Amino acid sequence: MSPSVLSPRFFVAVVVILLVCRLVSWAVGRIGQPPVVGEMIAGVLLGPSLLGAVASGAENELFPTAVRPLLYVAGQIGLVAFMFQVGHEFRTHLGRGLARSAAAVSAAGTVVPLALGALLAFGAHGRVDVFVPSVAPGVTYAFVGVTLAITAFPMLARIISERGLTGTRYGSLALASGAIDDVVAWCLLAGVLAAATGRPRPILLAVGGAAAFALAVLYLVRPLLTRVLGPHGPQDEVRMLIVAAVLFAAAWFTDEIGLYAVFGAFCVGMAMPANAAAEHAVVTISTPNRIVFLPLFFVYSGLNTRFGLLTNRPLLVFSAVAVLLAVLGKFTACWAAARLAGQERPVALRLGTLMNARGLMQLIALNVGLAAGIVNSALFTALVLVALITTLMAAPMLSWLDRRVPMPDPEPEQEPGQEPTPFGAVAATG
Repeated sequence: MSPSVLSPRFFVAVVVILLVCRLVSWAVGRIGQPPVVGEMIAGVLLGPSLLGAVASGAENELFPTAVRPLLYVAGQIGLVAFMFQVGHEFRTHLGRGLARSAAAVSAAGTVVPLALGALLAFGAHGRVDVFVPSVAPGVTYAFVGVTLAITAFPMLARIISERGLTGTRYGSLALASGAIDDVVAWCLLAGVLAAATGRPRPILLAVGGAAAFALAVLYLVRPLLTRVLGPHGPQDEVRMLIVAAVLFAAAWFTDEIGLYAVFGAFCVGMAMPANAAAEHAVVTISTPNRIVFLPLFFVYSGLNTRFGLLTNRPLLVFSAVAVLLAVLGKFTACWAAARLAGQERPVALRLGTLMNARGLMQLIALNVGLAAGIVNSALFTALVLVALITTLMAAPMLSWLDRRVPMPDPEPEQEPGQEPTPFGAVAATG
């Protein structure tokens, strides 16, 4: 297909994706679900699980094979913009004096589902077709564990904001726990991807490149952004250009060393200074790209999700057990850790509920695994089901808890005698 033919097909696909995602997001919003749920569902509806099943010709016409790489690349732009915003939000919520409790909750919420996921994959070896023949089984065990350990930090932040819990100790604890959980999970994912090669050079490249990148962010990128976005920085247009160039350069570098673009974008977001100019830059760069390009990522994910495979009984059982272990592992571990850390029962229950949602973050991890060749269609579909169900559970579960287990009076997050510090803006999707 020539570029002159390909470009109008791509534009039509984008129009359909944006309209369907917006419509489904509006519909699920009517029942209290966040926009990310609608976009996840829209992606599945436009893929082989529904559109391809009832009108395969329409699916092929809308998303021909030649258009799909363009959807992937454009979706990566949306992901880079989104993770840039997530990194900035993470930085906003650092240093709130909750390190010990947050570390306990996030550690439990990572270790337990990680172990359960690895055990599930181990038990499925030779019984369920979720393994890629060329990939060592241990890599698949670890990958399944990592995906079950992920938390949807941006969606957690959105829920905290919408429920008026910003500025409370509980709100900060939930955000800090989710952020630490995701940072650890992404580091583990990087290790799994490096180990998947089975050769020392890519692992050394990933480790050495990550160390060099960390030093560059600390001693080059952060001072540069602080100067550019300071009171004596250049004009606004030049500021946007420099920030965007740094963002995409970081995404390129981390992609080249095998850690994928999302890691670089997240780190640049964390390196942004805490001032109004930085906030303006993040909103200016992230918002339009996230609104236009991120839905393309959901549809690209949906095109690789085939719920029709769940008619295979072993895969259906594997998927059901994965959902069960994901919920029990994350919710129970976070609830227990919060209680042991001295949190009251209503707070612990809500922390477990929020940490259990995987949202977009798990979809990103699954697509990274798919691109790396360590995930097949069956495993991809099973774990997308986990992401959907755990994300759908969060809002109704919190509403049920609000009715049955009321929260104690909000407690300011600061020590006595200090003024509450309001949160910054939160991510608009999860």
